[in-house]
Amino acid sequence: MTTDAPTAIDRRTYLASLAGIGTAALAGCTFLESGQDGSTTRLEDAEARALAERFAPSFYFDTYEKWFPTDPRHYEIEADGESVVGGFEAFNGYHERFDDPDSPPDPTVFYHAVEYDDSPLAVVQFWQYSAFDQFSTNFHWHDWEVLHVFVDTDSNEPQLHVASSHSRRVPNNEFLDPDPDRIPAILVELGSHSNTLSINEQRERFQRLPRGGVLADITNGAFDGLEALADMPIAYGLPRDEGGPLPFALPELDGVPIYEHDRLPSVDRTDLLEESLVIRSYEALASPPSDLPLRETGMVFDHVDRNAPDADVEYDLAPARELEHIEEFTGPQLSFEFAVPQFLEDAVSGHITSVGVPWHSPRYDNPAADISDPDHRGALAERYEAIGEPSPVNTVVASVTEAITTDDAPEDEGLTTEDSTVESVVLLESEPEVVPTFAGGVTVFRGVPDGDHRLTVNGAGVAPHSEEVSPREDEEITAAGVNGEVPLVANEHAIKLEVDPTDADSELTDLAIEDDFAGRLYDAPLSEPDAVYVHRGGAYTTEIRDSDDEIGAIRVNPGRESERVRVEDPRTGKASLATFLATIAEETAASVASVATDETTDDQQERNTISGLQQALAAVADSAQRAADQAEAGNRENADAALDEVSTRLDRVAERLTDARQPLPDEIARAVERRLEQARRRTEQAKRSEKL
Repeated sequence: MTTDAPTAIDRRTYLASLAGIGTAALAGCTFLESGQDGSTTRLEDAEARALAERFAPSFYFDTYEKWFPTDPRHYEIEADGESVVGGFEAFNGYHERFDDPDSPPDPTVFYHAVEYDDSPLAVVQFWQYSAFDQFSTNFHWHDWEVLHVFVDTDSNEPQLHVASSHSRRVPNNEFLDPDPDRIPAILVELGSHSNTLSINEQRERFQRLPRGGVLADITNGAFDGLEALADMPIAYGLPRDEGGPLPFALPELDGVPIYEHDRLPSVDRTDLLEESLVIRSYEALASPPSDLPLRETGMVFDHVDRNAPDADVEYDLAPARELEHIEEFTGPQLSFEFAVPQFLEDAVSGHITSVGVPWHSPRYDNPAADISDPDHRGALAERYEAIGEPSPVNTVVASVTEAITTDDAPEDEGLTTEDSTVESVVLLESEPEVVPTFAGGVTVFRGVPDGDHRLTVNGAGVAPHSEEVSPREDEEITAAGVNGEVPLVANEHAIKLEVDPTDADSELTDLAIEDDFAGRLYDAPLSEPDAVYVHRGGAYTTEIRDSDDEIGAIRVNPGRESERVRVEDPRTGKASLATFLATIAEETAASVASVATDETTDDQQERNTISGLQQALAAVADSAQRAADQAEAGNRENADAALDEVSTRLDRVAERLTDARQPLPDEIARAVERRLEQARRRTEQAKRSEKL
């Protein structure tokens, strides 16, 4: 192991730049479509209008929202003989018309209704158009969101609500068998306009789980058995009502902030999200921001014919067929204010350019394509022959946390993890697809193709995390991180731990990193040089595994001075494990010895007891070093004999620790206990190793 301070952190800079890449502009999921859904027919105008008026939702917007549902026809232009809506025309024209802050221009929601052929199942869709989208993971010209209401035409009762989330990879917000007498409410996410359902009595807030006799706002299923997600219903939800805040990014165009562009004369800085919500650079922050303003409900929209007393704005309902002549929503590719490699922007340009066209999407005529919960699709499939059974999909999940030092450990020698205070962004590089976390750090990618993918997590003020994930068709759920947990580290505490398998004496296949107190923090395949950001206040064991299933271990104590730690000459086998045992025993003996010589410990018997523990640990180190030397010399029999001696001496350490527990400081005793447990495990691994 070596430490040094590099002049540049190239991988970190590269990964940090990925933080802003955006999600799909035409939101919603299509990955559970079975291909067996029946065909549909557009409902007659009167019937469609009646359904639309009955289920027209109420909309609750964030107090900081800038772009409300409007009518894109005001911004139509002709291009190559086709009718399109231009990004400049819509963005500039919208703010030109938005002269009264209490009266957004042309509040309109568009409806589209179809019925599945030979089936008593109809669906009315409510499409909302916004002139611009500015979010934490994306920004683009135009935005479309949708609510689908599935209705049984025999009973005239709603069967399922599906509200669009961020992208085809993120589960939508859904509710099966809603109260037929309750109008659905939509809680609109700030900037992105993602639709979250509100079904219960608390109309202005999102509730993921039932609580205090109040229904949950979704019925999405949970991923049973994944400890990190605690059986939580999997749907995007609403960050302003749960989890941490989301910082936003500012877009640029042609090298200037978009509000300074000469083709947007009616747009100024105040027409974008407030400065207090915006992060100018993820990497420049020493730690996650703690001063982002709390969100709260602002304007409430309701249908004009409902005469809702709480409505701030009354919106019109218009048939979506009146827009179907529009062939495209256009706009040039935008850029991020902080540096992002050009090739990367190009790779996901569809997420930061413009928007899809709803009536060109499969879900326009087959709304069942947007059902993201397999149980919901299965329930409708049981009721209606027109709905196909759900297809199996690969799902990658993780819970993002933050690694911090723990008071249970000696200073700078142990960590714990806690819930994230700020939501992060997660990139599936191989797609590419980026989604925000929700509910305090949860990320879900559904419908991921079989094969190897690189998953990168980043957030404001934290060092990035990147690992390989390999979903397979026979494994429905793939948990990233360690058992689904991905701990991030604040920039001010981050240090890069590097391992290069090309320097190894065998073909390395896996890398894991454990902290004495927090346990395993990283566990992923290793086939090329890898770098993991760890907290400099931890005490780590770097574990490597090779293609013969042999294990090696290297002790890493970063300390406060270095910026980078490099594991030199990574090896597996007896010699590697025995060397590790010698190192950790020496380290622990030194820690105990510092207490024995502490002048504040004036009881001689206590000092003798502590010295006895220190000597027992030193004896372990001697035997372990002898085992390492014999393994290096190719003498298996002598190496194993020395390892047997290590086991015996570890039992002696356990006895001495029991005697010394009272005089030892609690944090030192806990550290010895944890290292003793690991030393026993590594000793058994060394004994079983076939490789010297």
